[in-house]
Amino acid sequence: MIPWIPLGTAAIPGGGELRLMRRGSEYSIMIGGTELMNSRLSGSEEALATMAADRLGPLDASRFLIGGLGMGFTLRAALARLGPAARITVAELVPGVVDWAKGAMAEVFQGSLDDPRVAVVLEDVAETIAGAPGAYDAILLDVDNGPDGLTSGGNDRLYGPKGLDAARIALRPGGVLAVWSSGPDPAFTARLGRAGFRAEEVRVKAGRGRGTKHVLWFATKPA
Repeated sequence: MIPWIPLGTAAIPGGGELRLMRRGSEYSIMIGGTELMNSRLSGSEEALATMAADRLGPLDASRFLIGGLGMGFTLRAALARLGPAARITVAELVPGVVDWAKGAMAEVFQGSLDDPRVAVVLEDVAETIAGAPGAYDAILLDVDNGPDGLTSGGNDRLYGPKGLDAARIALRPGGVLAVWSSGPDPAFTARLGRAGFRAEEVRVKAGRGRGTKHVLWFATKPA
């Protein structure tokens, strides 16, 4: 069996550390003993973008916010669906992840960060959301293993009542908040409804074949 090779570490602001590993052509990002993402399992991250786009109207000049750069699967899927006048802001908390995207994982990102429609900001996506009322057609959140703060305790504020209210305010009428999770969370579905969203929970395949399924929420702001 091909062994895992450590490629680097990245400090998480506020505490903690991410590790980038490679085995042959396969990449993994881990925190402690938990794998956050794997380059072989991109199906649900891509669906986060494509299924959000399916729930919107014309996409030519859409404004998307992606919380969490990860391995770029959601970003590339959004770029494939959006028109030349669209704009995508990617908010990434960990500077080292952006460094990996331009260096150790450049082959995975396939030049997507060079697309003129993309802007990367190094900040907590909660701050990006709070500073942009009515700015976005879609907000796509993939910053943890679900609606809790595994990677960063500060991420809890994204998924509570105040965070959901901020997301609703940042969306344009008819806009969509999409959230990725490794598993279901009925309490989160209920919170989305109480925050004024029309919420839909969807299970999608983690990869392109059989196996693990992940959960996506698509929460639409009333038009």
